[in-house]
Amino acid sequence: MAIMDEVTNKMRVRHLSQKTINAYKSKIAEYIKFTGVKKREDLHDQSLIEKYVTYLATNINKRVASSTQNQALYAVLFLYREVLNINVENANRLRAQEGKRLPAVLSKTDTMKVLNCVQGEPYHLIAQLLYGTGMRLSEVQNLRIKDVDFGNGIITIRAGKGDKDRTVPLPRTLTKPLMDQIGIARNLHNIDQQRGMPGVYVPNALSTKYPNIGTEWGWFWVFPAENYSTDPETKIYRRHYIYESGIQRSIKAARKQAGVVLHVTPHTFRHCFATHLLQGGYSIRVVQELLGHKDVKTTMIYTHVMLPAGEAGVVSPLDKMFSENVIQR
Repeated sequence: MAIMDEVTNKMRVRHLSQKTINAYKSKIAEYIKFTGVKKREDLHDQSLIEKYVTYLATNINKRVASSTQNQALYAVLFLYREVLNINVENANRLRAQEGKRLPAVLSKTDTMKVLNCVQGEPYHLIAQLLYGTGMRLSEVQNLRIKDVDFGNGIITIRAGKGDKDRTVPLPRTLTKPLMDQIGIARNLHNIDQQRGMPGVYVPNALSTKYPNIGTEWGWFWVFPAENYSTDPETKIYRRHYIYESGIQRSIKAARKQAGVVLHVTPHTFRHCFATHLLQGGYSIRVVQELLGHKDVKTTMIYTHVMLPAGEAGVVSPLDKMFSENVIQR
């Protein structure tokens, strides 16, 4: 078995997301190309790892951000530990020091401006869901019909980051738009059934245990793609979920139309969701659960967006000086 096939299989056994699998495979392939090794045994030389990391950090044509450098390192370490069964000593010393960056968060006014400028469906609805639920873009894309519970007003996110399930509130204002979108999905599902198309992708080899499960309505995408494509994992030609590129372009165009200076991506709405909830008085633990963070320290970044300047009631000394002058006069 080729080493890259082993890498793929190991990552699937660990239930890593397809996005992580693609990123790691790319970095591992780049590492192997950099080393120039021809035999598997040649990779046992651990000094190659440090040479590769140094190359990423210092080569003028390749110099990358510390986060990208660390991702490459984690990918290579996965290769050594999980595939080559080699424990890399002192791996931590190869990690790049990552600076602390605050996420870009729009004010509530600017958030509404951008949302109002997102053109076309389902892009407008998806943008509203991203902000209204705090879901990641990939989680919205992967939504199934069975995951939307109108009766209880919740959306269930299956196998999110870290392979965890969680629930988020279904915004009441999106009930009707979501029902309309599900009606569109129903029409596409009926078309697929009439054409005898293979069912949609289902995880964890369920299609092996239940061969027709992918054709069931409950497993169909809430946001299906208009056209068929070859599934990147199974190589089956069928209907996939909506592509992220169209969503990204629509939000980028909306930001420009709204006249908002901050860089806005689909993930920005997740940051806004968390920060605005904290500003509204919800506890950090509640926000942690809604975002699906394993560690509350990850959620704490949003308190840094608010404090000390935003929500601590700090008055700039310049403003205080001017107000005192006004009183004196």
